[in-house]
Amino acid sequence: MAAAAGPKDMYQGVPVPEYDDFDLDRSTREAWRRFADSLAEVISMMDDTSDLTIGSVANSADTVPFVRFRSLTRDLLRAEAASNGTLGEEYQLTAAQLEQLEDFGWQPPTATGPHATENFWIEMGQERSQELAELAVAALRDVFGIQHPIFLAPDQLAEVLEPEANPIEGHSEFEPDDVVATVPANPEHLDQMIEAELIEMFGHRPMRDSEGDIAIRVGSTMLFVRASSDHREIILFACLVHDIDGRSRAMEVLSDLNSELRMVKFQLIRDRVFVTLSVFAHPFVPAHLHQGVRMLSDVADGIDDDLAAKLRGRTTFEE
Repeated sequence: MAAAAGPKDMYQGVPVPEYDDFDLDRSTREAWRRFADSLAEVISMMDDTSDLTIGSVANSADTVPFVRFRSLTRDLLRAEAASNGTLGEEYQLTAAQLEQLEDFGWQPPTATGPHATENFWIEMGQERSQELAELAVAALRDVFGIQHPIFLAPDQLAEVLEPEANPIEGHSEFEPDDVVATVPANPEHLDQMIEAELIEMFGHRPMRDSEGDIAIRVGSTMLFVRASSDHREIILFACLVHDIDGRSRAMEVLSDLNSELRMVKFQLIRDRVFVTLSVFAHPFVPAHLHQGVRMLSDVADGIDDDLAAKLRGRTTFEE
């Protein structure tokens, strides 16, 4: 008599990681798609009372790459993409990048006409807001080189699209509600509670990829939040280093880290290094999620550059 097959996510009675098939490229593509859809919804409702500027996050006094939207008339939108005439010295575009903007359909700067501008521009009817949003994504991602929408800094009209600055700070003390335990009824219930807490922490609805993972910007990497399929665990993880050179060396380094650091765990999965932290979710306690997000954020952002250099790999994003 054949033995009954066990669940594929168990090994000798112990749960195995649920992120070993995580695909960062797929997650990033989906994030840009969702960003374009959200942006299209925002600009489809714009009127002439406000402009919308979306730029990159940067520690610089120079003007950083941006795309700006305004409503010219009741049904006509204008978008402008930063050109060398407005960009700071550090962000000047190459000839190839300038050509790429025109190839995408952006008009070059003009000194004449009713809407003269130093920037690249394009005008479309408001009913084509989705098309205009996708052109903005092409400029931000493919020309300006912004690697993920989580590295964008939209103004007040688009708070729904991006976390507030320094989202991890200010949660060292917990409100009474944050230490109340709730037993999730099912995976959907747990997911709803996680999202509600992150909305409270960051002030906006979190960004998700096609797998339902929640992405949080953390310096030169990203932290992902996932509810386990059995709704008993919240899995926090970040891919710190890609394309490592030498698994044996990596195993030695990670073994040392695992013996030195509390709570978090470093793992080598194929040619990538992950750092993970599990939060018990049965029952779910908001304060535990707060602490887990803060702890893994500090570790991930504090070690990824040194670890990439030591293992001759690369970080997720270049700062």
